[in-house]
Amino acid sequence: MSKQKFLIMGTFGPEDAERATIPFVMATAAQAADIEVTIGLQASAVLLAGTGGVAAVAAANFPPLAQLLPIFLEAGGKLLVCAPCLMARGMDPKAGLIPEATVVGAAVFVAECAEASKVLVY
Repeated sequence: MSKQKFLIMGTFGPEDAERATIPFVMATAAQAADIEVTIGLQASAVLLAGTGGVAAVAAANFPPLAQLLPIFLEAGGKLLVCAPCLMARGMDPKAGLIPEATVVGAAVFVAECAEASKVLVY
């Protein structure tokens, strides 16, 4: 049996700390269960991939996103960021993002969905 793979799509950024944090909570829990995880950021969630984008994101009763993001990445998580969503927010897809972020378009997100065992959307 092949290893399970989750794709978790986040669509909320710093404006909603709880909804921005939950994808990373779910991702790290899945990684602890030996599930491969990719997080895709779309809409305002792309702001989280900006340098310092998670610094002030802290939801009640959850670890701060500044703690969760490194845990996710160190466990081998992939972080995909929507190029059109970045540009819609005046962000340069080639600068100002954390080094672990990979900027992609719709075709990559579709391929990731097709390959995943489960797709979660927040």
